Amino acid sequence: MGYRTLRHCVNDLLAQGRMIAVDQEVDARLEVAEIHRRVFQSGGPALYFPRVKGCRFPLASNLFGTIERARFLFRDTLESVRRLIELKIDPQALWRKPTRYWGAPFTALRMLPKSVRGGPVLRHSMPLEEVPGVVSWPEDGGPFVTLPQVYTEDVERPGMSHSNLGMYRIQLSGNQYAAANEIGLHYQIHRGIGVHHAAAVRKQQPLRVNVFVGGTPAMTLAAVMPLPEGMSELTFAGALAGHRIPMITRGVDLPVYAEADFCISGTVDLNRNLPEGPFGDHLGYYSLVHDFPVLRVDRVTHRPDAIWLFTVVGRPPQEDTAFGALIHEITAPIIPTVIHGVHAVHAVDAAGVHPLLLAIGSERYTPYAPQRQPQELLTQASAILGQGQLSLAKFLWIMNRADDPALDLHDVAAFFMHMLRRVDWRRDLHFHTRTTIDTLDYSGEGLNAGSKLVVAAIGEPQRELPTSLAAAAGSLERLPDGFRDPRVVLPGVLAITGPRYPGRPDPFNTTTAMAYRTGRAAPGESTEPPRSGGATSALDTFCAAFDPSAPINRFPLIVIVDDSDFVARHIDNFVWVTFTRSNPATDIDGIAASTAAKHWGCRGSLVIDARIKPHHAPPLVEDAEVTRRVDALAARGGPLARWL
Repeated sequence: MGYRTLRHCVNDLLAQGRMIAVDQEVDARLEVAEIHRRVFQSGGPALYFPRVKGCRFPLASNLFGTIERARFLFRDTLESVRRLIELKIDPQALWRKPTRYWGAPFTALRMLPKSVRGGPVLRHSMPLEEVPGVVSWPEDGGPFVTLPQVYTEDVERPGMSHSNLGMYRIQLSGNQYAAANEIGLHYQIHRGIGVHHAAAVRKQQPLRVNVFVGGTPAMTLAAVMPLPEGMSELTFAGALAGHRIPMITRGVDLPVYAEADFCISGTVDLNRNLPEGPFGDHLGYYSLVHDFPVLRVDRVTHRPDAIWLFTVVGRPPQEDTAFGALIHEITAPIIPTVIHGVHAVHAVDAAGVHPLLLAIGSERYTPYAPQRQPQELLTQASAILGQGQLSLAKFLWIMNRADDPALDLHDVAAFFMHMLRRVDWRRDLHFHTRTTIDTLDYSGEGLNAGSKLVVAAIGEPQRELPTSLAAAAGSLERLPDGFRDPRVVLPGVLAITGPRYPGRPDPFNTTTAMAYRTGRAAPGESTEPPRSGGATSALDTFCAAFDPSAPINRFPLIVIVDDSDFVARHIDNFVWVTFTRSNPATDIDGIAASTAAKHWGCRGSLVIDARIKPHHAPPLVEDAEVTRRVDALAARGGPLARWL
């Protein structure tokens, strides 16, 4: 039942025709990543690379590249996990439907990790320099582990029951790391390892860390599961794997996953951080160089038949999209039990997940009176923003289920049209300023620093949404200087190309981006810092050009962008550009805006400045020479030809 090892999984996928072996020699620097991206975008199979230049281990990727294949990996256990969750929600169901839940006690038993004396992962030792060094994007600071399972325990409450298994970025070399024994450990705020790190600092005790790669796919998925703080991911992994997770507990400083393919063991230096990055990340931009903890490596071990499992992240969709879809399938039924009145939430993958969150709530206050404005939706929005990783949401749009019970939350275009028909910009905008945002989001005022916006709308439609530029005739002919090429993105949404943002460098790469963020630009270049408040002058100029009666206000939402044609080409382009390139408190203005009792709103269109600014991180672009090599690989035929 289930896969016990990565080798077992790879052999099965190859036999089933769900994975292909790439017989040509490939390069772990950029080439395997571009092959992976192309095959993923084509909906292709998992990939096995037995011949990697300068590497003695085979590589595997794209295991979770489609939701169908992700379900296939857990075909023996997924239903039993779902039923266990049903019982968690409604324990009495066990007695009402005993035949449906007869296997639940056995699933629960498999959730307990098993202590063992030894295992294959400790059979062989190797130097850190021989760990496969996959580099995904041209400006990455070095090779990274992209599917790590990072295991830690709480020094104040040691033991597997209080452990944390997370997927935190690991930089294997580069920057200022000592090549033989130091690696970078990057984790974002609101992560379980942060609790353990803080406890170790308080107690001034060593924080031991084990980084596993491979083993059963259940361990990889468990490392990204949004479980409640204090609940060990090992328990979920056991249920999903169909067997108790074997952990070596004798002769080691920290439990080691016995069936892992690789284990990197070390100790976090509590008194020293080093620069980590850049790294091409899942928002579609580079995360830049910042100081993060250093892991002093004691030893690296591997099993005899080890396979290096990796993935590639970048502008969505990527392989982690399927991760998210499967996690949503498993956890979606729990949401209403955690946040009362909330029926569903959707972290929009195309926008980079955290920048945009959509939600369906319930208005149950004063049911005897006509509903005139959002009330309980605002309470629910606050609860959503107080829940673990949901708290990293930058834009939260929430609707009332009773207004359209049949609306599909995952139909992003339909959701926006529903909201824009009903929203009242004078009333329905609720800003959270000077707060925390995603570590990887560079639209704010600094690392982890920015703002949030809740948009809550209820009731009957207030307007019809225009579908053509003709609706704004009379306004579009007199756009301010520098604004051009209006395009209809969705009914009610207008994208307009704006003037180039002042001080934005060209070319825009990680070096110039870091210079602007730190004020260390090259001689003669502007060092305009991230804004601390207020709108840009171009945004002021645009909004001041129209009064509330102007036809352009028939479009309730206007987005100022660098390329309106690109933004209007697809809904994914719209949400990616709009919500990754704007900070609500500084990049939102409106026609006929005003503030009353410290509440900001506008009578005309809401305008979002989604141009690239100097303090933003640069978007990801592939290396031209590697692209030519992969093109040639496809032209030669072979198993990859149809997917490249």
